[in-house]
Amino acid sequence: MACPFLENPVDIGARIIRQALQRERVIRPRNDIFAQEACLHERYRFSKQSIVYINNLLKPYISSVTHRGFALTSLETLCIALRFYANGSFLYSIGDAEHISKATVCRCIRRVSLALKRFLHVFVVFPGHKTVRNIKEEFYKIAGFPRVIGSIDTTQIPIKAPSVNEGHYLNRKSFHSINVQIICDASHLISNVEAKWPGSVDKSRIFQESTLFHMCERGEFDGVLLGDRGYPCLRFLMTPYPAHEAGPQQARFNEAHRRTRAGVGTTIAILKARFQCLRGLRVSPERACDIIVACAVLHNLAIMRGERLPTIEAPAAEDDDPIHRIQDDPEGRGIRDSISQGEWQYPLGGTVSQ
Repeated sequence: MACPFLENPVDIGARIIRQALQRERVIRPRNDIFAQEACLHERYRFSKQSIVYINNLLKPYISSVTHRGFALTSLETLCIALRFYANGSFLYSIGDAEHISKATVCRCIRRVSLALKRFLHVFVVFPGHKTVRNIKEEFYKIAGFPRVIGSIDTTQIPIKAPSVNEGHYLNRKSFHSINVQIICDASHLISNVEAKWPGSVDKSRIFQESTLFHMCERGEFDGVLLGDRGYPCLRFLMTPYPAHEAGPQQARFNEAHRRTRAGVGTTIAILKARFQCLRGLRVSPERACDIIVACAVLHNLAIMRGERLPTIEAPAAEDDDPIHRIQDDPEGRGIRDSISQGEWQYPLGGTVSQ
């Protein structure tokens, strides 16, 4: 019998086999993304105007190089990725909803994540897009805490167990994760994100190894960060007094500190509620970090463009990490004492309220 893989086999049996092996190409009908505008926010977490804006921003980086074979448009590619970020469901489910294959969904998510990562230093800047004066004023209005330019904390983003260095990603709560450092301002805009550390690394080391830490050490920013007891008390990072040191003044300091710093917990809760994929990523650690950064950029875009906030539960207080590799700075403790005693002058005039 002739080979069935020839262009035009002569043998009848070969022709029958060739016809059986050939599959008819099926092009599934594409969804009209804007057909039901009322569902856009639920599906993609953005309004039509914001989706068009983001598409124009990313189009040079996510457009297909060819229009042959019914290639996806940049808008379709973007909305497939946004749908994954929004609900974090299996790729098969996204593909069935958008009438494409699982492999295509995976490529779209990767392409959009890398494109958004290009804009990290455009939309996520420290201490923020506002002036330092305005940032300090917004924090001061919360509880009278002076000179605050950011609240800092970390959050564990669950991932599947990696095949390499699996133990490094096992955190204190016994699940595999990426430990992500987030700093935000009083309006829940993320001003710094560090998404590259395994879940076993403690928050103080993440901060110590960051570029921002060394910039603060050099005195490049006029103001202080607020962190929990998992961080050391430094001249540019204020932490609460330990419980055994809390007299009346220290108790007032701790209360003002708690209320002012609470915004970072709310910011993390908003981020995870808006992008449900961050509840658990079934990808490699490297790709998980890219997705986390992409979600941080999209979060800031949503805040800037006035997208409605998702419904969030009261953020659960995470346990303070008792381990920190940096010792408390005597100068930092002195500044903390000055604030608690109302001696640290607020830059705009006046002192800390008693």
